[in-house]
Amino acid sequence: MAAVGKFRTAVGLTGGRVLTWSLFGRLPAAMAPIGTLLMVSQQTGSVWRGSAVTGALALGQAVGGPLVGRAADRRGQRRIGLPAAAVNTLALLALVAASQFDAALGLQLLIAATAGLSVPAVGPLSRSRWLWLAEGKAEQTSAALWLDGLIDEISFTTGPAIIGLLAALFAPAAGMLLAAALVGCCATLFALHPTAPPGAVVTATRPALSAPVRLLTVPYVLLLAGMALLGVGFGSIQVGVTATTVHLGHPGTAGLIYGLMGGVSACSGIAMAALPTRFDLPARLRAGTVLLLAATLLLPLIGDTLGGLAVAVGCVGLAIAPQMITMFGLVERTVPGARLGEAMAGLVSSITLAQSAGTVLAGWAADVGGPAAPFGVSCGAAGAALLLAATTATARRYAQPAGVIA
Repeated sequence: MAAVGKFRTAVGLTGGRVLTWSLFGRLPAAMAPIGTLLMVSQQTGSVWRGSAVTGALALGQAVGGPLVGRAADRRGQRRIGLPAAAVNTLALLALVAASQFDAALGLQLLIAATAGLSVPAVGPLSRSRWLWLAEGKAEQTSAALWLDGLIDEISFTTGPAIIGLLAALFAPAAGMLLAAALVGCCATLFALHPTAPPGAVVTATRPALSAPVRLLTVPYVLLLAGMALLGVGFGSIQVGVTATTVHLGHPGTAGLIYGLMGGVSACSGIAMAALPTRFDLPARLRAGTVLLLAATLLLPLIGDTLGGLAVAVGCVGLAIAPQMITMFGLVERTVPGARLGEAMAGLVSSITLAQSAGTVLAGWAADVGGPAAPFGVSCGAAGAALLLAATTATARRYAQPAGVIA
């Protein structure tokens, strides 16, 4: 019942249509990296070339997300979101065409970087929009952060699964065409909706400041680091699942098993609504990293069969949504309202770039040490996340603003 109440409260801020556009509009950001890797690698027969183009896309996303978020904070989400959606749609379509017609590597790198730089940042702008509409009201703020964190987590785990499924049924390019369609339709509708803030986004708990304010505070940098470690885990688990299923002779099951993590994680995120308010966000972050490490350790222990792999990946899913939802909630406490969209986009960029790095590192580990080796990267990232949270995630560092509940 707690989840139902929070869902109704959050949806009441904008309406169900904006929720739908927000969900499908942010999926392409999670679909594009793995879709690009599969598409270019399959078309050229070179994993290195696919990795290079994917790296250009990821770097573009890492840089473009905060830039789009900052511009939207200052000039309004509609004025920035509409052109970003248009450019991003065209860039994704151009990337598909360049791959299919075997364009020069330099051209593909340029197009991929443009696609990353023009990402509409639907997820970060959605959180910024909902917090602006909540006007600092405790119940609405808490519900908005819970639901939007859940949606963001779903997009990061289901996006690659959708690409994997479409690649198995049709071709990797099919997933990239779907991503372009989602951006062109849903990101545009999201930007056009009347709830889009006109600029200088603020919340009652984070008013705009007349003088420039510093974004890179110690708490925010720590959250960036924590999200990056989660991204390394995503990327390495993805490679480990793929390598293991190929080794076992069932490569088509990789997308389904990875999708299982997203499904379990979504259920875990919904269950978070029942947590008592006295279990505050810093404590949740510390507890979540303990659960994450314990679950990740199961991957090398029992992940050598399809059944064991599915169980281990499902257990990892239990810890992901609580981590992401909690860190997004802590960002709202940490940064000034006038730069909230930029800060949320920075967090997304952190996980996106780290996921790509984790994929590359895990791919090297698989080549050197076999199909289970990528899970060693996953365990290392989870262990580092636990150490970081245990030593830095304190109630004093992430002070709760008056009137806001966890």
